Amino acid sequence: MAKKRRTSKKASPKKKQGFKLSKKNTIILGSFLIVLAIALFFSFISFYFTWQEDQSLLSQFSDRNAEAENLLNKFGAAVSHFFMYRGFGLASFVFPVLFAITGLYLFLGLDGKRLWSKWIWGMLGTIWVSIALGFFFFEQPLLGGLIGYELNDFLQDYTGKIGVFLILIFTLVVLLVRLVNFSPEAIGNYFRAIRFSQPKPSVATTGQEPIELDLEPEESETTIDTYTHKKDIPPLNEAAGLDVNVPELEENDIALKVEKVEQEEEESDVKAKKLVKDFGEFDPKLELGNYKFPPINLLDPHGISGGITINQQELEENKNKIVATLKNYKIGIAQIKATIGPTVTLYEIVPEAGIRISKIKNLEDDIALSLAALGIRIIAPIPGKGTIGIEVPNKNATIVSMRSVIASSKFQKAEMQLPIAFGKTISNETFVVDLAKMPHLLMAGATGQGKSVGLNAVITSLLYKKHPAEIKFVLVDPKKVELTLYNKIERHFLAKLPDSEEAIITDNTKVINTLNSMCIEMDQRYELLKLAMVRNIKEYNAKFKSRKLNPNEGHKFLPYIILVIDEFADLIMTAGKEVEAPIARLAQLARAIGIHLIIATQRPSVNVITGIIKANFPARIAFRVTSKIDSRTILDTQGADQLIGRGDMLFTQGNDITRLQCAFVDTPEVAKITEYIGSQRAYPSAHLLPEYVGEDSGTGIDYDISERDSMFREAAEVIVNAQQGSASLIQRKLKLGYNRAGRIIDQLEAAGVVGPFEGSKARQVLVPDIFSLEQLLENEVQNKNR
Repeated sequence: MAKKRRTSKKASPKKKQGFKLSKKNTIILGSFLIVLAIALFFSFISFYFTWQEDQSLLSQFSDRNAEAENLLNKFGAAVSHFFMYRGFGLASFVFPVLFAITGLYLFLGLDGKRLWSKWIWGMLGTIWVSIALGFFFFEQPLLGGLIGYELNDFLQDYTGKIGVFLILIFTLVVLLVRLVNFSPEAIGNYFRAIRFSQPKPSVATTGQEPIELDLEPEESETTIDTYTHKKDIPPLNEAAGLDVNVPELEENDIALKVEKVEQEEEESDVKAKKLVKDFGEFDPKLELGNYKFPPINLLDPHGISGGITINQQELEENKNKIVATLKNYKIGIAQIKATIGPTVTLYEIVPEAGIRISKIKNLEDDIALSLAALGIRIIAPIPGKGTIGIEVPNKNATIVSMRSVIASSKFQKAEMQLPIAFGKTISNETFVVDLAKMPHLLMAGATGQGKSVGLNAVITSLLYKKHPAEIKFVLVDPKKVELTLYNKIERHFLAKLPDSEEAIITDNTKVINTLNSMCIEMDQRYELLKLAMVRNIKEYNAKFKSRKLNPNEGHKFLPYIILVIDEFADLIMTAGKEVEAPIARLAQLARAIGIHLIIATQRPSVNVITGIIKANFPARIAFRVTSKIDSRTILDTQGADQLIGRGDMLFTQGNDITRLQCAFVDTPEVAKITEYIGSQRAYPSAHLLPEYVGEDSGTGIDYDISERDSMFREAAEVIVNAQQGSASLIQRKLKLGYNRAGRIIDQLEAAGVVGPFEGSKARQVLVPDIFSLEQLLENEVQNKNR
């Protein structure tokens, strides 16, 4: 018995088996591998569309508040970065296939002996594809991944390019022979089968076969210009025009002529489609095809990587104080809730039945006193909610960085023509609007309240979203210091007059010429739209891209033009009506042809923001102002005087008013963005506006007394009384524009009232008093009558 026991003990190790899953665990593992394969597949596809946006988030994987653009968020971004970028590139799609096959084998309980061969050959194929992509697309490492790039580089160091090519050919033959039974006989049989399976030619045609018609080929060939350069094939719209004299034609002749016109139009459409088929749609970005948009890491997070920190104690204290203050005035509250924003918290209250809203509205100052806070604003009622809102500033405001709003999915996925990310709302949502639909923007606020930052936020949003071929800026900076950073992108994004040395306009005289030049551009664009028979710039550019418009007829791709004026009040003071008139004309008419205006001022008084301007600028932004009158001037209601500053702003687009915290973009960040763009290949020059020839201004232009300015006599009296010959004096005393005052000075010089121009000095007054002036003017009249 002892011997048998010993024998059984010795035999026991033979019964010991390796690790083996149960049937249930096999099904679970198989389903997991299938799900993993699907996840990898969608992660890999999403990677080629979102890798640039997600690159900066790879180091923030543990941050729960960080959000990636990949379809599978941070997991997808990290996994696809590992496989696609650091791994095998496009060849990594083999892995989801292998995981799916393995999962199906396990899930269905199939024999898995052949799985090893699939994995071995799959890995060999992955390596081959990765090296091949690295070899043929050496300048695009994303296609072959880091492994393909490095292996290709390693092999070339020892065998050269020809050697690597031969190795790829040999390994491809090995894979084809082993996997698909490749042989020369199989290829011969395949081509012989194709040869004998071709149908015999037949005269009759089936309904599915297209019939090629050639209507008057000789005439159509002579009326259409063709080009052979591959990427510069121009659009085409050569619809033939017919001069038809209706009274002299019979009905049949007219019908034939109309039919011929329709046929020729159809023929031109066919030719346009053929050009698109052969060469693709016209690409306005082609000249700067290698242009790279500025990366998100050029913007600073400003120390805020997560969301808003909720101070529960502060919320409770404010709630109790609001309830107590209202209770003191016998106002009961049925419900109260808080919405926390980056700068302001909105307390929504539902008063008890029978409470008048105006009674709560009148307690604005009392609530501010009880909370010991500035910037209390009561919204009674909140539109669409049926509640009353009380906005209370947070004790510790959160900076809204430009980086956070640019990186948000709402901005990245915005399907707008001119998306602008202003900042965040009270509910901490990114606020994105379309400038093309505004269509113009008026911005006002006291000094130091965030206007210049707001302008930079607008320009930065467009620089991150639009290609240089799609948008141009006309920048007016009377202060000469706010917009100078954008000089670096002059040949990429700026527009200017043909004779102007600098693209950023600081001289008021050039502002007037530029505005009139833009009016000429507007008229020219409307003429192009009329010829193209479209209604707006979007339809026109779509027709031009589809090669239905001929450049030989003056058609061209039209970029959006954004006019930005930083200090409008200074222009009104110095130029007056000469600035207001073209701006009003552009604001009224320029929307459809892609010209949009952004005007900022620190003095929103009625003589600066006139009724004509307000009528054509429905979209307005108000930063903190000093009085309720200024708030009503910009917004038509009070509220801007109750803001707390530092980017706190109100936005309206003609209906409701939204309180926002403007995104903060600092000057060094703008400098880095412009430096990044300016270092890339640019156009030969800035975008040139049409030439505008203003009225001449020089000595002796007004020898005819009848052509003198209507204010000539008053201006002469002002000059003689003050004994100072300067255009600025006439501007101030008579409230005239710069150009008009300059012309009057020239007329006074021609009349002998003032002397010639002497540089920085004021002109010499040649008439000592009013009596002498009267004699001088009377003598002129008498001499003319003779």
